[in-house]
Order: sequence, then structure tokens, then C-alpha cells
Amino acid sequence: MSDLRFAQAVDGAALRDWRHVHNVTIPTHHLSLDDVRDRAGRHHLEVAHLGDVLVGSSTVRPPEDGDGTRTATVIARVLADHRGRGIGGELYARGLFKAWELGAEQIATVVLAANDSGLRFARNNGFVETERYVLPGETVPWIDMKLAP
Repeated sequence: MSDLRFAQAVDGAALRDWRHVHNVTIPTHHLSLDDVRDRAGRHHLEVAHLGDVLVGSSTVRPPEDGDGTRTATVIARVLADHRGRGIGGELYARGLFKAWELGAEQIATVVLAANDSGLRFARNNGFVETERYVLPGETVPWIDMKLAP
């Protein structure tokens, strides 16, 4: 996909684009621009465009020590009209590379339980469920997953 391009979301339009993808794909957990700015200070955020069209985003939460391993969380999101074209795979591969670059020993992801295509993508890429939970004030469960060894 030669006209697929990526940009780190650190300010301006890129942060607004990242927020748009998040809020459209996670309708139960809308973020403000201030929320996104805060995340950009802690995580590696990217947006993906196909030509001039916004198609997806990714998040890499840097590794944290947990269960004796340094676990990074990689999340790839693709807008519904652009799924099934390999964009999620590209976002995921870039996120994995960044996670390993940051010193990850284990990879995790998190998927909204209502996101059937996201769960299918995670399972097809070797992730297994580790926990389900509902955030305060929400009704749809989140699913934590880890990349199987």
C-alpha cells in the first residue's frame, strides 16, 4: 500500500486525528483533546493516512514491569470503512517494532469486548485473553490480552 503514511501524534492535527479514530472506534470511552495530549506525553501515538484520508491510529504504551517481565501494550485501530486492507497489520507491525525498541519482553493489547473485528485481529495475531473488566461508569467490558509465547 504505497500511499499509506504514518505520523507520530504529538501536537496539532495529528492529535485531533488520533482522538477522532479513538472516539469513533471506542464509542463508550470518549476522550477530550486534553486527555489525548496527556496520553501523547506518556505513550507513542501514531496516525495513519491513505493518501489524504485518515484511516487509523496506534498506541504503544512503553514497557512496565509486571509478572516479572517488561510488558508493552500495542493497540492498532482502523476506521470501519478501511478494514480488511492490511492497514491494521501495518499499524500493528510498527507498534511491535516500537515496543521492542523500547525494551519490551512481552506484548499485550486491550480490546473492547464489543469490537468483534478487533478481537478477531488480536486472536489471529497470536493474542490470548488474560482478563475481562468493566471500567467505572461503563457497561461494555474490556479484554486484556497477551501475545502467546
